[in-house]
Amino acid sequence: MHGPIALLHNKNTQAKVTQVSSKDGPVESLVLEDESHVIVEKDLVSQGEEEDIEALLGNYVMAIGEAEAFSERMKRELVALESANVYALLETESVVEEVLQGLEIASICVEDMDEWLGIFNIKLRHMREDIQSIEWRNNRLELQSDSNVALINEVDKLLELLQIPPEYEESLTGGSFDEGNMVKNIEACDWLTSAIKNLEASNIDPIYVKLRAAREKRAEFVLLKCTFVRRASEFLRNYFPSLIDSMLNDKGNFSQRGHLQRPDHTDMRYKFRTYARLLQHIKSLDKSCMMPLRKAYCHSLNMIIRRESRDFSNELRNSSKASKSSTPLFEGPAGANQPASITDSPADAYSKMITVFVPLLVDESAFLAHFMCFEVSALPQSDASSSNPNAESTITSSVALEASASIGKTSNNPAEMGALNECIQELLDGIQEDFYALVDWAFKLDPLSCISMHGLTDRYLSGQKAEVSGYVQVLLDDLETRITILFSRFVDDACYQIEKYERNVRQIGVVPYIPRFSQLAARMEQYINGSRDLVDQAYTKIVTIMFVILEKIAQVEPKYVDIVLLENYAAFQHSLYDLANVVPTLAKYYHQASEAYEQACSRHINLVIYIHFEKLFQFARKIEELMYNMSPEEIPFQVGMSKVDFRKMLKSSLTGLDKTINAMYRKLQKNMTAEELLPSLWEKCKKEFLDKYATFLKLISKIYPDEKVISVNEMRDTLASL
Repeated sequence: MHGPIALLHNKNTQAKVTQVSSKDGPVESLVLEDESHVIVEKDLVSQGEEEDIEALLGNYVMAIGEAEAFSERMKRELVALESANVYALLETESVVEEVLQGLEIASICVEDMDEWLGIFNIKLRHMREDIQSIEWRNNRLELQSDSNVALINEVDKLLELLQIPPEYEESLTGGSFDEGNMVKNIEACDWLTSAIKNLEASNIDPIYVKLRAAREKRAEFVLLKCTFVRRASEFLRNYFPSLIDSMLNDKGNFSQRGHLQRPDHTDMRYKFRTYARLLQHIKSLDKSCMMPLRKAYCHSLNMIIRRESRDFSNELRNSSKASKSSTPLFEGPAGANQPASITDSPADAYSKMITVFVPLLVDESAFLAHFMCFEVSALPQSDASSSNPNAESTITSSVALEASASIGKTSNNPAEMGALNECIQELLDGIQEDFYALVDWAFKLDPLSCISMHGLTDRYLSGQKAEVSGYVQVLLDDLETRITILFSRFVDDACYQIEKYERNVRQIGVVPYIPRFSQLAARMEQYINGSRDLVDQAYTKIVTIMFVILEKIAQVEPKYVDIVLLENYAAFQHSLYDLANVVPTLAKYYHQASEAYEQACSRHINLVIYIHFEKLFQFARKIEELMYNMSPEEIPFQVGMSKVDFRKMLKSSLTGLDKTINAMYRKLQKNMTAEELLPSLWEKCKKEFLDKYATFLKLISKIYPDEKVISVNEMRDTLASL
């Protein structure tokens, strides 16, 4: 319905144009502000209606004051318009009925549509249930498919564990053990070890432990393992002696007359090393098979080592230029048995033997420990070059085996070390006889060569570790003991020869064993090569018995005791003067001899002085004895101690003083065989006499102060003038 819109204007009314947002965009609107606001929007009237409203407003031009009249007029027109509208509605009744009929038809359609929608909803619900059922069955199928795939994979893995590759089965059951096939054999062993390990209860899924196929296959693998280990062990037990036999038949591997062959096991170890991994697998598969293999290896290798040592030792003795040494002994005439040169000492042969074979034995022991898979830590190689800088270059050992993981991780345990040392003893047993024979031969030619041999052996012993090779250390210990025993036998024989002088007739002069000992000591010093213990012990034993026998020899003629002692002790000092400056042990005995010499000189000089001035010093002794009990003034009144007695004694003792002193000199000279000692001995005698005479004068000055006696200076001048 269209009609004019009344606009009320008053004084307080203001018009305001705003923009109102709509779906079609912003639209300008006119807003009249009053107590109530009426908004007329342009989109509510058409263009024609707007023109009619403007024409209508143009017909009523009124001022502001005529608003009430305008309002009344508008109300009348509004009533007229409403009446016209009601009339128009009555005229359009048929149209309204048609509209109502259309609405009824639409309602019926709506009800039908609602019924159809209900039907569709039920169908959709059923379809949704069908779709859910299809999805559930599809998930079950997918789960079943995934399970089947996993089962197939698991079965494939199990079959892979249970199935024996044909190429490995051939190697394990009947393959050759030649060097060319060892790579295949090792691969087959790796697979078999892994297969058995994978079927163990600790490594396999618990659901497969009781599975019949798994149990049967594991039993089959164990049987295959036993078959392979038996075949491999039998092959190696035959291979070891066959390889050694081929080496024994080749004479070029051993020393021969005129040719000293150094043992070389490089090729042999290279061939053995081909089967090192095989031995490791045999041990991992069946540890009990290792003991027979170790025995076979040690027995075979022992044959070639003994052959090498025997031929080497024999050729050393045959080719040596050393002859029987004239070692200074203590028998025979003096001056005999002069020391000889040691340029061709038999100890050189022993040095070559031990320099070559001890490193070889140590290397063979270390090779055995690795090759035969003993669970011990890495064993060091021989260090002969460090222990013997002057020795020839030793054999280069190559024991770089691929040790199993267990060897690198385990520490030495007593059981393994015990088994290793037993095998080493079986490997090297018997070789000690060749060393003993060489030591005995060297001792027969030159007993002093024991000194060099002992020093060399001791140096090798100090360079060996206890765990490297127990048997090698035992061998060196035995050699050192044998050398010590032989040298002790030589020392005992020397002592026995010295003791025989005790049973001889009266000895005058220097006993022969004194200068001969100096010759022996000088020669022994030339042989020292390392430790001095053996030589110092010999010095101690020989010199001790020398001094004991010297004292006994001197006692044969009591009146010549001191002469014999001083001459021999002086000879001992003279002959060992140079050595005593560099040898502490001899220096000790040098000082001991010096003290004994001084004591013998003092006793002999006092005896000579007392013989020629007996009354003088007896009178002095009486005075000393009396002075213990009385004062000096009382002594001249004792019997035999008067001034008259003193003068008589003085006259008888000092009359003919020159003759008495000459007689005393001749007494010193008498029975002296060492004329070179006389000047020093006479000087000692004069000094001792002057000291005693000075003491005598001090006593006399207290007892007989007024008596005139020859002074010490006068006596010294008298002695000097003779």
